[in-house]
Amino acid sequence: MKVTVVGAGNVGATCADVLAHREIANEIVLLDIKEGFAEGKALDIWESAPIGLYDSRTIGSTNDYSKTADSDVVVITSGLPRKPGMSRDDLIATNAGIVKTVTENVIKYSPNAVIIIVSNPLDVMTYCAYLNAKTVPNKVFGMAGVLDTARYRSFLALELNVSPKDIQAVLMGGHGDTMVPLPRYTTVAGIPVTELIAEDKLNEIIERTKFGGGEIVQLLGTSAWYAPGAAAAQMVEAVVRDQKRIFPVCAWLQGEYGMNDIYLGVPVVLGKNGIEKIIELDLNDAEKALLAESAEAVKVVMNVLDNMNATA
Repeated sequence: MKVTVVGAGNVGATCADVLAHREIANEIVLLDIKEGFAEGKALDIWESAPIGLYDSRTIGSTNDYSKTADSDVVVITSGLPRKPGMSRDDLIATNAGIVKTVTENVIKYSPNAVIIIVSNPLDVMTYCAYLNAKTVPNKVFGMAGVLDTARYRSFLALELNVSPKDIQAVLMGGHGDTMVPLPRYTTVAGIPVTELIAEDKLNEIIERTKFGGGEIVQLLGTSAWYAPGAAAAQMVEAVVRDQKRIFPVCAWLQGEYGMNDIYLGVPVVLGKNGIEKIIELDLNDAEKALLAESAEAVKVVMNVLDNMNATA
């Protein structure tokens, strides 16, 4: 098995490091446009193999996509990170150009690869990759909900003073301020979370989750990387090992939840073919309204990309 991570910055390098330590692939290629950057990161990860006791080979490349040939899975993290005061939407023009170029090069050398997008703004960059990959939509999807639910579950674990291992949750919608955490589908060792926490406190945690990325930006002055990198690696593992894991991911909807031609976060089954099934939950009216609001916000940004392409 071969996995490529495009973008050797904090998120990409973290993803490659997690993949190597878990021995998810025999070969992990880390690629970046900055001279020597990916080579250095890959070498550093490989030099920790005797300590971490793993065999996955990490190889670095400066913009040489031939080294990514025949990858089974490609993770795209390329693009500018958010800065304080910058919304995800502010990134669209520059990052769309980057994702377009990367996707075209990836598909040239690995036409059958499953492509996982991490670049922001996530939903529209996944759409951008899909337009340029010209492949089936189940093989192009975005990492959003895995990260967002991890934040949600970690905050709940702190509040309840329990292990995050026992918390399961579903989160839908766009990757941003309009995401839709679903308390009705949140449990702690099978116990509905609403039986363990007051409504006002739960709402506070939901709001913190919605702005979880912004909280990190304010603290660090740049985007998060440990959790996003690990989230992307978890998705890669589900595909490479054909685990049939149920995760919320940014997927192309064609009629599901009454929506068409939109990339939006929904629960899916991930396996060797990428998205093997989109799970349609029986949402109540309030949940449907929140999802529709989130979809509208995503569609606005997708339209921006469409208009850019139309005038290009």
